[in-house]
Amino acid sequence: MPLTNIRPTAELQAMDAAHHMHPFTAGNDLATKGARIIARGNGVWLTDSEGTEILDGMSGLWCVNIGYGRAELAAAAERQMRELPFYNTFFQTSHAPVIELSAKLAELVPGDLNNVFFASSGSEANDTNIRMVRHYWSLKGKPEKTVIISRKNAYHGSTLGGASLGGMVPMHQQGSLPIPDVHHINQPNWWAEGGDMSPEEFGHARARELETAIHEIGEDKVAAFIAEPIQGAGGVIVPPDSYWPEIQRICDAHDILLIADEVICGFGRTGNWFGHETVGWRPDIITIAKGLSSGYQPIGGSVVSDEIAGVIGSDEFNHGYTYSGHPVAAAVALENLRILVEENMVARVRDQIGPYLKERWTALTDHPLVGEAKIVGLMGSLALTPDKSSRAAFAAEAGTVGYICREFSFANNLIMRHVGDRMIIAPPLCITEAEVDTLVERAWTTFDQTHAKLKAEGMLRAA
Repeated sequence: MPLTNIRPTAELQAMDAAHHMHPFTAGNDLATKGARIIARGNGVWLTDSEGTEILDGMSGLWCVNIGYGRAELAAAAERQMRELPFYNTFFQTSHAPVIELSAKLAELVPGDLNNVFFASSGSEANDTNIRMVRHYWSLKGKPEKTVIISRKNAYHGSTLGGASLGGMVPMHQQGSLPIPDVHHINQPNWWAEGGDMSPEEFGHARARELETAIHEIGEDKVAAFIAEPIQGAGGVIVPPDSYWPEIQRICDAHDILLIADEVICGFGRTGNWFGHETVGWRPDIITIAKGLSSGYQPIGGSVVSDEIAGVIGSDEFNHGYTYSGHPVAAAVALENLRILVEENMVARVRDQIGPYLKERWTALTDHPLVGEAKIVGLMGSLALTPDKSSRAAFAAEAGTVGYICREFSFANNLIMRHVGDRMIIAPPLCITEAEVDTLVERAWTTFDQTHAKLKAEGMLRAA
């Protein structure tokens, strides 16, 4: 199929450089290099403006769960735009799509998480969570409970609140972050930080840092602990099995709300509807976005327990967004959920394609450049190392080798992301076994090229 309505690549790149400010990008460098222009998507494949097909190993930004090119979602958006393109949910009004979506989410989310406050992104939803948990405790007669504990190297969005909850130093260095009353403890990354401890010992030790922080800050001041079940943008960090049971015990013992950021892990990514089901804990609030609409429309939200919703509902909650529960986004999300259910995609991740990808992905540790392999469902990571036996980091600045590897991967028409010197994937849930084989073959070629370059340039040295 020919590409339509598209200017020559060079012209688009020049216009992009002149007018478009990219997120998480050094704009001047990109202007020199020129952006890769993506023109079309189908299934797990993208086509750029030159007609080259690219295997998207990252589902866009962890979000295109059902894959590209599903006409049903376009049709749902068109129907809703013709009927009611917009109306707000302020001032005691509502509309059918947001009502239906709220009810469907209450059906899918486990436990008593039956209430949804909508936003347009996970970042916005985590800002909502900050205000909601503080207002909740204030209404409960404990206004001093304002501190939210998170983890270093966590990602919870890019707004002032979301970036503050996140524990990424480069983000905190821009904009005088974090905001007050956000505290960070260490992440459960055994490969990089476990030292001589066993994974089980390390998981317990990192979880107990939460209890230490609660004691130091004061239980009467701590409102909540927020975490992704599996750290996504932090590098697909899978905690040891001992970690989450201890976190749950600590939150229960100290009357601390537990927030699961499911923006990446939710809607089938880990082989269950939600990541907290996969790792086994019980949140009071979950943050949703991305896979809720498979990225076809911007929508997010906070799904909260009946207890929290009841307390918040006793007073006017002076918070909201123009596009909270946007009717078109809600209609598209409903159609996306219908496809996930009717095509049994979540169970397929758990029982079929997830195990197949795990087998192929973990075999990449046979490569001399690859140390640890981690994968849960359809999100995986590989730690690059010059010395597997000691789990050594490279002598080069962290991320240097990962960036070299990423550039080779993109040149091989495989979108594989780097976080530091970890390579990560999260392909669409519709990926086939043959496409998994292609992904792994291109990844192996990428590691061969990276290894050769590091060897030639004397970079295969441990720190």
